Amino acid sequence: MNIIEFEDKEQLGKEAAALIARTIASKPDAVLGLATGGTPLDTYQELIHLYQSQQLSFKQTKTVNLDEYAGLDPDHENSYMTYMKRHLFDHIDLPQDQYFLPNGASPDLEKECLRYDQLIQDIGGIDLQLLGIGQNGHIGFNEPGTPFNSKTHVVKLDENTRQANARYFSSIDEVPTHAITMGIASILSSKKILLLASGKSKAKVIQYLEQTEIHPDFPASALKLHEDVTILIDREAGSLR
Repeated sequence: MNIIEFEDKEQLGKEAAALIARTIASKPDAVLGLATGGTPLDTYQELIHLYQSQQLSFKQTKTVNLDEYAGLDPDHENSYMTYMKRHLFDHIDLPQDQYFLPNGASPDLEKECLRYDQLIQDIGGIDLQLLGIGQNGHIGFNEPGTPFNSKTHVVKLDENTRQANARYFSSIDEVPTHAITMGIASILSSKKILLLASGKSKAKVIQYLEQTEIHPDFPASALKLHEDVTILIDREAGSLR
C-alpha cells in the first residue's frame, strides 16, 4: 500500500481526481468503480471542473458503484443513484446508459446481486476502484466479519454505520437496515484501488490499517492482499501515524 498525505482534504480531492483523469487519458473506455459518502465530494467536484474546462471527457467511460441501499427506489432523495446524479453524473458527459448501480428496489435482491456481478464482468472488469473507509474498517458496506471471498451480496448494516449515515436522513428510523454491496473479492478484482480518508474521525482507522494484520474482523485489511493500492489521506486523518 502506498500512502500519500496531503495538507487538507481539498488537495486530497484534487490528487484523486488527477489519478482518475490519468486513468481515463490512458484508457478512454476505462471502467471506474465509484463510491458515495462525504469523502469523495471534493474529488467529484474536481472531476466536474476538469470536464467543464475541457480537460476531461467521460463519453467512452463506464462506471459501477460499490453499493446501494436496499428498499429505496433509484429516484429516492437518499438513494445512491440520486447522490451520484447530484454530485457527478448530471454535470459531466457520461452517457446515461454507461453508469450502473445495484438496484436496491429489486423484488429479488439475491438475483440482483448475481446480475450485478455479471454486469461488471461483461463490461470488462474494474480498472480503478475508488473507496472510502468506515470507522470500523468497512469498505463498501462490507462490515467486520465479511469473508474475503465475498462477491456482491446483501448485507445487514452495522448500527454504527447506520448512525454515521443518519445525517443524510430525517431520523435514524429512516436509514435502511440493509444494502447491496460489492463484496471484498469484487473490490480486490479491480486492477487498481484508490482509497480516500480525511478528517480526525478517520485517524484511528488509518493508524489501525497500517498496523493490523490481515483479518476479516477488519475488512480494509484485505487491501494488503492487492498489489496496486494507493491511499490518499489528509493531515488530520494521518495525525496518529
